[in-house]
Formats: sequence, structure tokens, C-alpha cells
Amino acid sequence: MRSQQISYRKSGYVSKIICDLFEGNKPLSQFYGETPEIKNFQKQFTEKQKTFTENKRITLVDALKRQYDTLLLKDSPVYQNIKSISLNNTFTITTGHQLNLMTGPLYFLYKIISTLNLCKKLKIAYPKYNFVPIYWMATEDHDFEEISFFNFKSKNFKWNQNKGGAVGKFSLDGIESLFSVFEKNLGTTSTAIELKELIQGSYLSSKTLAEATRKLVHKLFESEGLVILDGDDRALKMEFVPKIKEELQSRSCEFHVNKSISKIQSDYDSSYVPQVNPRKINLFYLTENDRLRIIQTEKGFADADSNLSWTREELLQEVENTPERFSPNVLMRPLYQETVLPNLCYVGGGGELAYWLELKSYFESQKVLFPILLHRNAAVLVSKKIAKKMQNIQLNPLDVFLKRSLLINKKVRQISNIDLDLRFLKKTLEKQFDLLEKLVIQTDASFEGAVKAQKKKQFKGIDYLEKRLLKAQKRKLKDQVQRLIILHDSLFPNEKLQERTVNFSEFYLEYGGELLSILSQNLDPLSLKFDWIILE
Repeated sequence: MRSQQISYRKSGYVSKIICDLFEGNKPLSQFYGETPEIKNFQKQFTEKQKTFTENKRITLVDALKRQYDTLLLKDSPVYQNIKSISLNNTFTITTGHQLNLMTGPLYFLYKIISTLNLCKKLKIAYPKYNFVPIYWMATEDHDFEEISFFNFKSKNFKWNQNKGGAVGKFSLDGIESLFSVFEKNLGTTSTAIELKELIQGSYLSSKTLAEATRKLVHKLFESEGLVILDGDDRALKMEFVPKIKEELQSRSCEFHVNKSISKIQSDYDSSYVPQVNPRKINLFYLTENDRLRIIQTEKGFADADSNLSWTREELLQEVENTPERFSPNVLMRPLYQETVLPNLCYVGGGGELAYWLELKSYFESQKVLFPILLHRNAAVLVSKKIAKKMQNIQLNPLDVFLKRSLLINKKVRQISNIDLDLRFLKKTLEKQFDLLEKLVIQTDASFEGAVKAQKKKQFKGIDYLEKRLLKAQKRKLKDQVQRLIILHDSLFPNEKLQERTVNFSEFYLEYGGELLSILSQNLDPLSLKFDWIILE
């Protein structure tokens, strides 16, 4: 196994704000808590210990045991982890993700493994404490389109359904036909049989999408002790009742998040565009078939489509009686998570962490400890065959992170037997026009504009000529260019990150369960760099 790392900034695929976040940008530091260094976790769990009560732990343990039901075996590492949560020296490290079919793109695995590996590192550093990895299922999400498909070997497998409401409750009626088609593409190898058994033991033996997702992820990571939590739980929502009421009565989320957005723009970057803008009310109301956005009205509250309405008193009483019907949106869900978990750190992708940066002031107003933020591992998995091809054409990993057009231009220049780089002409012209500008100043300054226009015209002409020469050379080297495109597409499908496109099953089919071991061994959660992993 060979691997190397590429900095997030050099990769070109991680946003400026996330690069600045983990490179210690001072103006940005006021928007997050402790940095993700092992030494900072002690302060974090000391603070969390002060506020996370024994009753909260009991409620959480009971909810988890109830959610797992018959899936939880007493000799399982998962059971031991759940049991340990009742102890005041146990803390969680959490990641969250939607209920994508077959886990969705590869980065789902990276999220989970980052979380597992961080727990292992913390246990070594603080052996007297327990650290439990949590996967928070986004069961209340209602964007079915985002989760309704997965890709396998350039084919898109989509579950065509006209459904609404919280996705976790979706019935799996009719999903058999999708997986029947998928299984025909797997073949009959031992790893194909393993994948088919995973499907049979999850999607084809469950009633809801939440149940199927739990079974699938549990099967993949049970031996690592991963605890899977569904926040759509009455007992856990009871813990959040005061925060729900406070949101309905004083709209704190909107106030504090808008204040943070303005401060990020004034103190960090005036061109900053918010990852998520708050609403006046950041809650939904759940029914059997819908997730309805709550809005404020002159008479009290209603849903955005005006199907339901409440007076202020009626809705507050509804919160007391049926808290399970209230669902936090993307900005309130982090507060809910940190309210019901003894959590130290949230492991997320760049987009997630960008909106977490808008939340610290809101957390402080709610007297909830803001977690340490950590970017999940990011990786490109490279087959031995592709690695050999790259070596043969002298292509390094950083080259492959270039946009495809830039990569092709670079390689065409390298393999051509003529120099297509005309920068030397521009340097010569630059010197000539410098002399001409000095001459104009000494004679008649009114010619200065004409000289600048001529300079711009000449440089534009060289750029045009260089593009024409490069295009002609590409035609001559069209076979090499085509092979380069195919190679690049195998690592960056459709010029997108592999981890955001390819499903884990594509690699599992070749490597089986060993795939998870390879990732676990190679992904350091605190490296904060892109991993380039050659699979041998």
C-alpha cells in the first residue's frame, strides 16, 4: 500500500474558508471553538462534563437501545459503547449524513472512518476516558432527490418514487426492482455475493429507509463499535423542548446567525457568501406524509403552505405534548445534536463546516458548548493499474488534481518535441515596450495611450497564436490526449472528485471487506490533507 498527501489548498477542491479554518486564520478563529488537536480535547471534555447530566445519559442510552431493538447483541462492541455512555467519563465524536441509497458517494465511508480513527487516537491519549463514535442519521431530511440514487461503474441507479415528508419513514415498497437490476451488474464473485447479502440484509428486509440504512451501516462497521443514532425520537426531542419553545418565542437562531454572518463579512472576508441563511423560524412540523416549514403569522403560526395554523399558545402546548412532531432545520439540528449527546467534536465536509462557523454565537446564547470542528478525511483511491499508467507518462498526483483542460495542455507541452510556451516572447515584448514608454514620456506623453493599446494588442496576439499552436499539436497527439482523458476520468469522473461520485460498492467488488481495513490504516483524521491511496 502506497499513499501520499496533498494539501487542501493545493488540491483546488477545498474552499478558501475551510483552508483558512485549518491553517489558523486569526480573523476566523472567533467563529469556532478549540482547534482539532489532541491536546485540546481535554479542555473540551472537562467543559462538557459540567453540563451533560446523568439523566441525559440515561435518556440517550435508553433511546439507543430502543432504536437498535433486536439488532443489538450483548457481545457486540456497539452494545458495549452504548452501555458506556451512561458513565460520566464517556464522550462522543459525531458525524452525520443523509440516508443515501447504498451510502451514496465514497466520502460517506471517509466520514465514518475519520470518526472511528479519531476515537482510537483519543483513547490512546486519554486512556481513562471512553470515546464513542456516532453516526447521526439525517432521517428527518425531506430532500428525496438528493438521496434517491447511487452510481456504479458510470451507471446511475435511481429509485423512482413520488414521496414527501421525512425520508427516514419512507416505505421501501418497490425498491426490490432497483436492486434486482443492480445485482445483475455485480456478477458472481465472492465479493459480489457479499454485496448482495448486504442488500438482502438491509434494503430487502426492512420496512423503512431509516431501518435499512441502520442495518447496512451496522453491518459494515459493527466490529468497530460505531453507534448509529436516529434523532427522530420522542424521548430525545423531549430534551430539546426548551430550545424549540425559545425559537418559537424569540427567534434566537435568526438573530445570532445573521449577526455572525455580518461579522464574518466585516472581520474575515467582505465577499463571504453565507453557506446557509437563517429563516425567521428554523423549525419544521412533521406529519405522516409531510415536513412542513413553520412560519409566524399575525394570529400565531402556520405552515408555509397554509395547511395548518396555530395560535401561539396552541403551538407551545403542541411542543409540550408532541415534541416528536417538531423537526429542527439545518441550522438548528447542530444545536439539537449537541444538546442530546455528550459530544466533543463534529466531523463533517467543507459545506457542513462552513455553516457550523455561523453558529458559535447562537450556541453561546443557548448555553450549549460548541464542539471542536474537524474536516473529514478526503481521498482518491487509485488502482495499481492506473498508478502504473501514471508512472509511465510521468504524471504525478498533483497533476491529476488540475482541471482537465489544464492537465491536457501541460502534458501536450511536455511530450511535444517543440516548445509551445511563448512566455519568452512576452518577456521580450515587455522589455521593448518599457523602452518605448520611456521614449514617449521624453518626447510626447500624448502617445502613451496608443503605446499601451498596441502593447495589449501584441500580447493578445501572442496568446491567440499560442492557443492555435497548442490546438494543432493536440490534433497531432490526439491518441495520447484521448488516453490521458480516459485516465483522468477514471480518477475524476466527469471532472468531479471521485469521492463525490463513485459508490463504495465499486471498490468493494474488487477488495471486499479489506477495503475498510485499507481506509482505516491510511486515513489519519488529523492530517487535514487529501490522501492519495494506491490500492495494491
